[in-house]
Amino acid sequence: MHRNLLHTTHTLIPFSTQKSEKEILIMASLKVPQSAPSPAEDAEQLHKAFGGWGTNEHLIISILAHRNASQRKLIRQVYAETYGEDLLKTLDKELSSDFERTVLLWTLEPSERDAYLANEATKKFTSSNWALVEIACTRSSHELFAIRQVYHSQYKKSLEEDVAYHTSGDFRKLLVPLVSSIRYEGPEVNTMLAKSEAKILHDKISEKVYSDEEVIRIITTRSKAQLVATLNHYNDHFGNAINKDLKADPKDDFLKLLRATTKCLTRPEKYFEKLLRQSIRKLGTDERALIRVITTRAEFDMERIKEEYQRRNTVPLDRAIAGDTTGDYEKMLLALIGHGNA
Repeated sequence: MHRNLLHTTHTLIPFSTQKSEKEILIMASLKVPQSAPSPAEDAEQLHKAFGGWGTNEHLIISILAHRNASQRKLIRQVYAETYGEDLLKTLDKELSSDFERTVLLWTLEPSERDAYLANEATKKFTSSNWALVEIACTRSSHELFAIRQVYHSQYKKSLEEDVAYHTSGDFRKLLVPLVSSIRYEGPEVNTMLAKSEAKILHDKISEKVYSDEEVIRIITTRSKAQLVATLNHYNDHFGNAINKDLKADPKDDFLKLLRATTKCLTRPEKYFEKLLRQSIRKLGTDERALIRVITTRAEFDMERIKEEYQRRNTVPLDRAIAGDTTGDYEKMLLALIGHGNA
């Protein structure tokens, strides 16, 4: 799995310097030092962690798990300039198993990570429509555009091209426009439009034409604020939440994906809480899903996900993870979700 990770592009989209709610959540979830050491100091400490008779995993966790995306990017740059080797390649040589995958995915920039995960999701043995929905529906239009650019640069194909090739039927009808979407990001809502499109959705769902072009158009093009208004009208006027009506056939995989899509677009913390719960509770932890959620959401909405997890399960997320994982892998995950002792 690491070959593609180790050949990620270094010509990436710059991050916005604007302060945002996301940055506040990052600081709340990750224990980023108020005055972090310089990238040169961090790079030197990481180099020391790889020396001697054994790898110092604790030192790696104490640095990388407590640096934000911009800081990790600078550490990688300085490490390459100082020691002549990509930090990812060194980590790949020194680490193993689930701990290695967690550290490598985390060390990537968000757009690199998502491009890698999206590419992995279109492969035969690692295919995941769920991962594609998560990336398409929980990133902003700006972030999704950056992911498509990195994907094109890294894999010499478009994301839409690979998604179209590796899916078919109703799944292709939904997923290709989702990953291609450029949504309006503002808060403005057209109430009349919300009412009319709630009726369209209800009519189509009542007729069981779930992949009708009007359903796909509304779900894949409307802003998230507009969709929230539409689904609220759906609930208020027709007496059921849309996802309840989409459970007409619980075994229908397309309906499952459509429900995941609406939840990711409007209540992502509920989607990720359920995914974490299922990943941890199933017989044999679903490590890929667990790692994907923690590494992709730690810098965005992990605090909300943790609150939802405790509300839904009456057990804190850190305790659930600690009860199901071990060693350095456990310590890395706990550090990423902002656990006090990690």
